[in-house]
Amino acid sequence: MGTLGLVVFVVVVVLAVIFYVYRSIRVVPQATAAVIERFGRYKRTLEPGLRFLVPGADRVRATVDLREQVMPFPPQEVITEDNLLVYIDWVVYFQVIDPRRATYEIQNFVQAIEYLVSTTLRNIIGGMDLEATLTSRDEVNRQLRDVLDSETGRWGIRVSRVELRTIQPNRDITEAMEKQVRAERERRATILSAEGVKQAEILRAEGERQSMILKAEGEAKAAALRADGEASAISKTFKAIHDGDADQKLLSYQYLQMLPKIADGSSNKVWIVPSELGKAVEGIGSAFTKANMPGADGGGPSLPAQPAKERVEDGEEAAALPPARSAGAPDRPAVRRNPSDLLFKRDE
Repeated sequence: MGTLGLVVFVVVVVLAVIFYVYRSIRVVPQATAAVIERFGRYKRTLEPGLRFLVPGADRVRATVDLREQVMPFPPQEVITEDNLLVYIDWVVYFQVIDPRRATYEIQNFVQAIEYLVSTTLRNIIGGMDLEATLTSRDEVNRQLRDVLDSETGRWGIRVSRVELRTIQPNRDITEAMEKQVRAERERRATILSAEGVKQAEILRAEGERQSMILKAEGEAKAAALRADGEASAISKTFKAIHDGDADQKLLSYQYLQMLPKIADGSSNKVWIVPSELGKAVEGIGSAFTKANMPGADGGGPSLPAQPAKERVEDGEEAAALPPARSAGAPDRPAVRRNPSDLLFKRDE
């Protein structure tokens, strides 16, 4: 029996040693911290690696993850300053920087962060209207981060970022906002269309103005060139007349040739004979008289020419033209022709 008892004793001792070694060795993973208590009192914080404990005296109070954690939270009802209900959900990025304080200063720091974010968000959104809430996410995130960082610092937790994921008004407000956005877009489209029409009308009017200016300038230049041409033609005509020393007979003949052109036209029923017509007829009559007199061509005796006489009585003009007689022709009664018979008369 003595040998058997000795064997049992040895086995018990070996098992006790193994159990002691097992309980005294602790492997702490990377990015993890272990809070150790000795007889119920905080002793130390184990860093990552192989660590030894005193079996029966030391125990692991908590194992804390030192990595940055992301914690989403369900949507919360928040009332804005203009008494509108919106639903907001957010995400908090935090990291434990003091495992001891995170273990002993707060019972559940995740739940504490959720409640703290919820109350802080209600305070911030309650002082803003709906439009500012929807357009000022960065400002809301900054205020949340400042409040959370100051409050969670005493818990050994650092809040790095707070992000609002969704700000959703209720259905009635959403429909009203959609109508407002649609009306604003239609208003902008109307304004842009009106501006386009205005610019088009301005450009069209500017083009017409430039066209009228250019047309007027062209007409003015054409009129000036036409006037210069007429002036040059008149000047050359008068110069040719003066240089050629035209007599009264030629001028009278040219004057009579222009009279049919004066009377031309379907609307010319009455036209006025100028006073210079008497002189023109006198010159033409004298020329015809001299041409028809005997001896004018040297074939017979010349007769004295009877000059045409012009009498003006009561506004009427008359010229006596003697009949031309050839040599050996019988005497004919003298026919007096009125100078007006030489004019071109239109039938009405």
